[in-house]
Amino acid sequence: MLRAMAFLGAIVAGAASPALAADWATGRTVAERWCGECHVLPGGQAGSDAAPALATIAKNPRWTDETLRGFLAEPHPPMPPHTFSTADIENLIAYLERLRAP
Repeated sequence: MLRAMAFLGAIVAGAASPALAADWATGRTVAERWCGECHVLPGGQAGSDAAPALATIAKNPRWTDETLRGFLAEPHPPMPPHTFSTADIENLIAYLERLRAP
C-alpha cells in the first residue's frame, strides 16, 4: 500500500513538472514565429547565416536543457530581446530535444 501511494505521488508530482508538460509541436510553432528570422529551421525555412541552424544548436552538447533555459530566460546579444514565457521555453526545449533524436 505504501509503495502504491509513493508511486501515485511521483506521478502527480511529475505531472506538474514543466518538462513533462512541454509540447514539441507547440515549440516548433514558437520557433517558426520567433526563431526563424535568424535561425534556419528544419524543413528549410530561411533564416540567416549569422545564426546557427536550430538543428545545429540542438545537437551541440554545450546546449543542455539547463543552459537553454538560462539563455532563453534572459537572451543577450546578438539575440534580439525576445521575452519568452516559461511555457514557451519548455516547449522550445521539447522541440530541440526532438531535433536531437537521430
